[in-house]
Amino acid sequence: MPDFGRVSLIDASAFDAGRAYVSARRALLDDFRPHIWKTDDFGATWTRIVDGIRDDAYVNSIREDPNRAGLLYAGTNHGVYISFDDGGSWQELNPDLPDIPITDVIPEHDELAMASHGRGFWVLDNIAPLRQIQPGTTGRDLVLFEPAAAYRSANGVVLSWWLADEPGDATLEIVDASGDVVRTFEPAVEGEERDRWAGPPLPLEAGLNRLRWDLRTDPPATFPGMILWGVRTMAPAVPPGTYTARLTVGGRTETTDVEVRPHPWITDVTEDDLVAQYEFGVEIRDRVHQANSAVIAIRGVKAQLDARLEASDDERLAGAGERLRESASAVEADIYQVRNQSNQDPLNFPIRVNNRLANLLSMSEQGDGRPGSGMYAVYEIMVERLDGHLTRLQAVWEDELAEVNAELRRLGMDEIEVAMAAGLVS
Repeated sequence: MPDFGRVSLIDASAFDAGRAYVSARRALLDDFRPHIWKTDDFGATWTRIVDGIRDDAYVNSIREDPNRAGLLYAGTNHGVYISFDDGGSWQELNPDLPDIPITDVIPEHDELAMASHGRGFWVLDNIAPLRQIQPGTTGRDLVLFEPAAAYRSANGVVLSWWLADEPGDATLEIVDASGDVVRTFEPAVEGEERDRWAGPPLPLEAGLNRLRWDLRTDPPATFPGMILWGVRTMAPAVPPGTYTARLTVGGRTETTDVEVRPHPWITDVTEDDLVAQYEFGVEIRDRVHQANSAVIAIRGVKAQLDARLEASDDERLAGAGERLRESASAVEADIYQVRNQSNQDPLNFPIRVNNRLANLLSMSEQGDGRPGSGMYAVYEIMVERLDGHLTRLQAVWEDELAEVNAELRRLGMDEIEVAMAAGLVS
């Protein structure tokens, strides 16, 4: 220690009782060199550990990562430095960080918080890859990092992975303890407009990739132009437990655990309450999926009908087609408010059963807790209505659609098929 060195911080190790780190500075004496020492024997001997830190970056703070022994952070007069080998060597950790004095650094949960002198705070989120990277990691084709624990009613969880090259295809699945896939992320399709409820596309760039899972399941099917009133989410949040993130890239699969914990500040809600909330949410979501799938099927049938009628001027086919269109459109209008063209239209046109169910799901997901009895009562009413509409639709397929297909067979034309949206695992 040089004379008049001012100790700026002492950090005791979380892994070794005899280990501690000390940073000091002498900037007021025109000594801008970095000064960091380490002891492994309760202070009997000390080793200076500054290799790799620039000569004029005096040190304001030194911190050991509480999750990985030997991972150190140093706040200096020129940004932040990191060491993966207990101070044996250092390198800058300053991408996109201005060249400013960092007075303190604190690793907390999955983030590194940094205080800059007289300017504010900076946060490097998702430091899980820093805690797990090893020599040779970036030489591998695919590495999926284990994320920090996630908390309900918080910010979800960030999943990170390393790709040596940009792949042609990939899928990221979240699997529950029963082996069911509860959420799937896929890459964006060029030229395809992404549905707002689908969540972020799967990034697949060479290098480090990251994606935030909001802890919710796959949403129900949607259709273009769908306008719903008062709906904030269409998928329930998963209950606490251990899930598996399964990343498949070009036929190769990597997995890691994702731990979801209850919110630590919400103490009057049990895990049984959260399971009940989730199971209720899944039931509603599946019913919304049924309703929206029916609308998708009706619109698909009408589109096929338009194509057949355009290709033929047969009067019998036209008459049967008009009866099919009228009956199917009536069911569609009972399931979804077809007059909605903007987000304000539901003020004038009453919402239908798919919107009412989706709104009920949103209400049941506002906060953590078991749904109230009134929600179950509303759900039963909506399900009864939806089942009635679906029964009517099935009759349309068996009668009016069958009549149209009979006419199409008579004319030697392709029949109309009912295409339903893909199902969801409950």
